[in-house]
Parts: sequence; structure tokens; C-alpha cells
Amino acid sequence: MDKLKLFGRRDSAVVYPIREFLRRSVVDFEWIEVNNDNRIVDDGMVSPLLSKDACAIQFPDDELVVNPTVEQIARHLGWINKPTQAVYDLSIYGAGPAGLSAAVYAASEGLKTILVEKVAMGGQAGTSSLIENYMGFPKGISGAELAERARQQALKFGVEILLLGEGIKGDFSNNRINVDLASGDKLVAKANICATGVEYASLNLHNERDFFNKGVYYGAGAGEACFCTGEDVFIVGGGNSAGQAASYFSGFAKTVYMVIRKSNLAETLSDYLVKRVTHNPNIVILYNSEVKELEGDNLLQRIKIFNSETGEETWHETGKLFICIGGKPNTHWADATPIIQDRNGYLITGSDLLSHTDFKGCWTKDRLPYHLETSVPGSFAAGDVRFNSVKRVASAVGEGAMAVTMVHKYLAEL
Repeated sequence: MDKLKLFGRRDSAVVYPIREFLRRSVVDFEWIEVNNDNRIVDDGMVSPLLSKDACAIQFPDDELVVNPTVEQIARHLGWINKPTQAVYDLSIYGAGPAGLSAAVYAASEGLKTILVEKVAMGGQAGTSSLIENYMGFPKGISGAELAERARQQALKFGVEILLLGEGIKGDFSNNRINVDLASGDKLVAKANICATGVEYASLNLHNERDFFNKGVYYGAGAGEACFCTGEDVFIVGGGNSAGQAASYFSGFAKTVYMVIRKSNLAETLSDYLVKRVTHNPNIVILYNSEVKELEGDNLLQRIKIFNSETGEETWHETGKLFICIGGKPNTHWADATPIIQDRNGYLITGSDLLSHTDFKGCWTKDRLPYHLETSVPGSFAAGDVRFNSVKRVASAVGEGAMAVTMVHKYLAEL
């Protein structure tokens, strides 16, 4: 397949999510930068007619679309489908490592399986530039590539994938989960696995949304590295995704600053990454620090950082701020269901349910909940969305496979 061509300005707020979607979907595309005079940089050719904050994409069949949505692109590539079955054995929501693993194992064992993902394959792991501590990849593998391999494997076993699909209402009745999708379609399954993961949290600054995708980005944003040459880049967070991003960006940026609230990295970062970032001359760790203010004229231009140890506030010039701090689980859909959550929204499963005050009032089976089963029989949770889960790719993959084993036990009851 010939490359797509994506035209736009590097700092355009509408271009970033398209670039990130294509990169995470492992789509081969050519980035063609347009300057403020609507001319292609380094070529001199007049670009497609673009407003100041616009973009265009040219597909291999030469169709040109100005200001395409991610949905339009996915549809053009043939990635948006509709459910083909009246009732599935298993529906899986979320195509991160847990959801993809569950899909592969379920379909390979003969279950009619559908996988629903509202953004892109891979979840948060899909944004990682390199995953090095996952067994079987001694040289590491990017999150996007790992997710793409899993997607192909799932398709090989017959999994149906609804990309850019989102459930807006769920109902558990008659041993079925009935879900209304945002597309207007309905999805019915005998059992389901929630693997919707978590979203990165914001900094809760008053003008943060003004700079969204205009210098402020949520997640590692590995695709932006090539646009950071010679610049100072700031990454908020001390987890593995932040550490891996800092290491990757250091090969492009002038200096990468990691902004962390704590006084050390060992509590939140794997040892191999602690050694790497602390010994990299291009990476500066700002301990006991928080971003307090953002400033800029349309685009981000500088940030204020507060050091809680010294009480000092310092302004730093930068146009790139990546926020990689722990977020809220994607479980708002469960608020109107009998599924029990903890105070932060994580889904409580298995034996952890037994001590919850609401458990006896909503559990409808004579048996105890299976491992990874929520307070609704036949509804399971795996990966980061689950209460007390281990936030690692290998753990999520294992839980996805284990959840399928529990699904088999539940379906046998029916």
C-alpha cells in the first residue's frame, strides 16, 4: 500500500491527534509540513488550501480530504465495522494489552468474540516509544507495534473489532449484557470483559484546556519527538511511561526535564529506567516539583514550576509539555449499573467484593464471585481498570487471558 500524505503545520491542534492516531495504528504515512504561507516546506509547492489551523490528508487513491476527522480516516481505511452477530459469547471493551490478550485467547478457544475500542489499539501502552521489560522482546518493542501484532493475531482467530466504537449505555438482564453504542448499533453478549484502562489526569490548571494539543499533550506522545529537535521538553510524571518518554525524547531535544512531586524515582520507576534517566546528560530531574502556571499566545510558550522543598517558583521557556501522571479509570459507564467500584472508580472484583457493604445486596448467585468477576455475574474486569491491579503490560496480558478462563466457567453455568 502506498503511503498516506498528511499536510499541516507542526503545532496545529487538529494535526496532532491525527498524527498520533496514524502512528499508534502503525499506518505508514508521509508528513508534509506546511508553513504560514500555505507552502510546503522545503519544496515551494503550494499546498492544499489550508486555514491557519487546518490540515489535509491524501489517501493512496489520490482522494484529498481537508480537515479530516479520525473517524473519516478510519472509515476510509476500512477499519470501522458494525456488529454482525445478534448475540456474541463475549464482548470486550478496551483494546489495551488486557483487552487484546482476552480477545486472542477467547477467539482461539472458539468463543464468538467482539472487541470494542473507542480510540486506538494499545491503550496507554500503545503510546509508549519502547517497552523493554515485556518477556520475549530482549531489544524492546514499541507499544504501537506490540498492539498491532496482537490485533493481527486476534483477527486471525476471527475476532470482530469495532474501532472508534463506544458504549453509551449498558444493561444487564436475562443473562445478557445489552449495550447501546454511540453509533446507534446495539451489542448483545452472554458475558463481557471490561478492559477500558485509565486516562491520564490533567494538572487542573485554569487555562490548561486552552493549550490542549497546542503544546500541552496527555501521554508520551512519541510521535512528537522529531519536532522537538533543539528544544527544551518537559515531562510531568515519574512512572515508566514518563521515564521511557524522557529517554526517547532525549535523543532529539536539547534538554528533557522530568517534573516529579516526590524526592526520588525509585518508588514509581523500574530500576533499569531509573539508572538510564539519571545517567543521561540530556535529562534533568526536577524533584519535589509541580507545574503551576502555563502561558502563551495561542501556543504554549512557557511554564512556571514550583519546588515544594525550597519554595522557589521558576519560569521555563518551552513549547512542549507532556503529562504522564496517573489518571481516572474509564468506568463512568458503570455508574448506572450494579457494578461495585471503589471511591476512585476502579472496578472491584473477586474476593475483594466480599468485604464490601453493598455486595450482598446486589450479588444474585449462590456461589462466590470468580476471580476477576465483578459484582454482576458474567461481567469481568482485567488490567488497569481493575481495583488492586498491577500496572504493568505483562500483568494486563495475564489478566486478560485469565479472565477468559473465568468466562468459560460462567458460560458453562448457562
